[in-house]
Amino acid sequence: MLSVYLAGEIHSNWREEIIQLCEKEKLDVKFTSPVTDHEASDNCGVEILGAEEKNFWKDRKGANINSIRTKKSIQDCDVIIVKFGEKFKQWNAAFDAGYATALNKSMIVIHNDDHQHALKEVDGSAAAVASDQKQAFRILKYILQGSLK
Repeated sequence: MLSVYLAGEIHSNWREEIIQLCEKEKLDVKFTSPVTDHEASDNCGVEILGAEEKNFWKDRKGANINSIRTKKSIQDCDVIIVKFGEKFKQWNAAFDAGYATALNKSMIVIHNDDHQHALKEVDGSAAAVASDQKQAFRILKYILQGSLK
């Protein structure tokens, strides 16, 4: 079984696209990801540890708790796929890519051509740079089956 962590933007269904393509082909892949419920991710710290008056400390609590999940998931994966979306700056995705690189994880990056220059260092650390989810899926299929069909 190949363990794949799906990092990056949370404002589209790109994760489900890759998961469905892998399920359709019956690939032996286990997927993990960050919490993609934006409200839950933002509020986990204050919901679990108590309210904060300042947003800085609210965000800090949530970020620290989320980082436990993120670090564990990246450490445990065989491959990380990092998607940079078009609408928002995903600083967390860049951080995840850097952490994965430090751990010498195999990384597939997905982004459009508009982000090529801004992400050149991230791309330089990646094993592959894909332009969409289908290309990332095809890489996973090739890894597992060694076939282009």
